[in-house]
Amino acid sequence: MPVNEWKERYIDPRTDFGFKYLFGTPMNKELLIGFLNALFHGTYIIKDLTYLNGEQLGIRKEDRRAIFDVYCETESGEKFIVEMQNVFQQFFKDRSVYYSTFPIREQAKRGDWDYRLESVYTVGILNFVFDEDKNSKDYFHHEVKLMDVNTKKVFYDKLTFIYLELPKFTKTEDELGTLFEKWIFVLKNLSRLLERPAALQERVFNRLFEAASIARFTPKQLREYEDSVKAYRDIVNAVNTARKEGHEEGHEKGLKEGLEKGLEEGHEKGLKEGLEKGREEEKIEIVRKMKSDGLPDDVISKYTGLPIGEIERI
Repeated sequence: MPVNEWKERYIDPRTDFGFKYLFGTPMNKELLIGFLNALFHGTYIIKDLTYLNGEQLGIRKEDRRAIFDVYCETESGEKFIVEMQNVFQQFFKDRSVYYSTFPIREQAKRGDWDYRLESVYTVGILNFVFDEDKNSKDYFHHEVKLMDVNTKKVFYDKLTFIYLELPKFTKTEDELGTLFEKWIFVLKNLSRLLERPAALQERVFNRLFEAASIARFTPKQLREYEDSVKAYRDIVNAVNTARKEGHEEGHEKGLKEGLEKGLEEGHEKGLKEGLEKGREEEKIEIVRKMKSDGLPDDVISKYTGLPIGEIERI
């Protein structure tokens, strides 16, 4: 498709190409620094950062590789993993914690070492809402640290997980106040904008709208972006359809089996096991639909949280 025929003026940061192009390339480093500084509201300031290898290998031979959307290190040594996650996956939090172990382990030093670690931050920009948090409509910015459950005080402040639930952010251009809110507005709405909003006058947005302009793309970049948009839409549609169908079928079957088992072994235990089996069948159905749509195993693994080896067996 020729550039001048593309419907949108700006790229969609929720696509794999769009997110990595805006935030994962050295030429746009200013954008990532600006976003992270806005995220911390001035309590922590990043002056410079370096991009690191976004591909990491597991400790065990049978471990599959982990691929980060954006992986970087600040001038003072802190490590950041920044990811765009478009669809819910059952073990998303497990995956997020697992990913955080890579920048922790790679800090180990040979010989005498006192185990001092630099801080590690995992930032997840989510195009979905956590199930357990769906009724808290205004609470979209989660910051998670290790905490003492009795004192409610932070026990360890060098490991931080930040999650931003985009669907919950509903402010319009006229309602934007902080720089952070402006960034969230852009992440959610950039591809729908016809021109730069008057509220986004900060210098960093000059660079953002310049970089995001589809009209500036080379034919090769446009093809890559077009493929990324198609993959994004296919994945979202496949997962949403499979989740809906799997939920209806799995819930009904799981409930039936659970009730039957409950008559024999106890209602509560049987119902729980039946529902768990239904959720497992739902997950398998999602994988089957994604494979039938031609999505590669590594992409399916990213969006479902299943190991590639298990996906290959389905």
